[in-house]
Amino acid sequence: MTKKKLLSSPPKLNHLSWFFCKMFTNFLLLLCLLVYLQFNPQHHNRFPHDPSFSSSYENFQGTPKIAFLFLARHRLPLDFLWDNFFRVCVSLSFSSHLISSGSWLLHFLSFEHYVSDIFCGLQNADADKFSVHVHSEPGFVLNETTTDSEFFHGRQLNKSVQVVWGEPTMIEAEKLLLEAALHDPANQRFVLLSDSCVPLYDFSYTYSYIMSSPKSFVDSFVDESTGRYDPDMSATIPRSKWRKGSQWVTLVRKHAELVVNDNFVYPIFKKYCKMNEVEHEVERRTLTYTLWDSSPAKDWRQMWHPVTFNQPDAAPQKIKEIKGINHVHYESGHRTEWCRVANIYSSCFLFARKFSQGAALRLLNDGALGFHDPEAALPA
Repeated sequence: MTKKKLLSSPPKLNHLSWFFCKMFTNFLLLLCLLVYLQFNPQHHNRFPHDPSFSSSYENFQGTPKIAFLFLARHRLPLDFLWDNFFRVCVSLSFSSHLISSGSWLLHFLSFEHYVSDIFCGLQNADADKFSVHVHSEPGFVLNETTTDSEFFHGRQLNKSVQVVWGEPTMIEAEKLLLEAALHDPANQRFVLLSDSCVPLYDFSYTYSYIMSSPKSFVDSFVDESTGRYDPDMSATIPRSKWRKGSQWVTLVRKHAELVVNDNFVYPIFKKYCKMNEVEHEVERRTLTYTLWDSSPAKDWRQMWHPVTFNQPDAAPQKIKEIKGINHVHYESGHRTEWCRVANIYSSCFLFARKFSQGAALRLLNDGALGFHDPEAALPA
């Protein structure tokens, strides 16, 4: 009997063939479905969310921070100026309170600078309103030997890339800055800055300006040049949708998450690019002023390069002119962007570039920026 069981006849051949044929057909259908979802833009989730980022955004309660994200080549040549910006936000807000309340102490002693010096030496009372992150070359460390500002000590990214101008590594570095800042749920606004940027106003005004707007600030205008658009992209990026703009953006947390979590647009940027229906959540302008050199050049990479302000150029009148700009006209798009924050007309720019070290020193010494800590370290 045992031998008969062991030698029992196998299933009929046609049953096995039908079974494997059915399995193979189901496998092919599943494979086709996966391929369709992967490459069809209407069904592909181009901006998957990191649950940890999203939950921290939705559930956060407390004082919101601005994350200042510096994209640097090596050192921060204007660290002394930003040190004043972060440091005197305490003294300026304190002395402004005294003035607004008509304090007899300030009027009687007339020593606003003395009061400022005392409170600048204390722990920064507004430290819970900002954070600092720096992307520099791999291996570079910000410490007492590389920067005189304590606000930058240890603020370099642990993970960085070697950035090459005009290459995708620039985008990768910016994404790394955003990713690092997103790990702090208190960071609700993200300001991308270059190592040659200067703030035009004190911290209190800058904080109020940025936080009062529920929108991101992303410069966008029609690019009429022919050298940057590749016709091979037309199937996915029509020429009519192609835009150019400053890279110095200011993002709300939701949009910072979109950038960091994107695994579709960035890898195939030259083949696909869309805004994913967030146009109504973006101000089509930047908060960083740049003076562009439009002189002719043989190489398109040298065209429209930002002008550097040196010491003779950094006059208080120039800063006043920049602060007085309240609209931007885009000739290529035939539109004028009037600058508003929370539906209130305002100055367009909070920051400006590119400033040399000598120009930054003059701005501080002339009082053009409205903040200066006389006890802060300055470059020799």
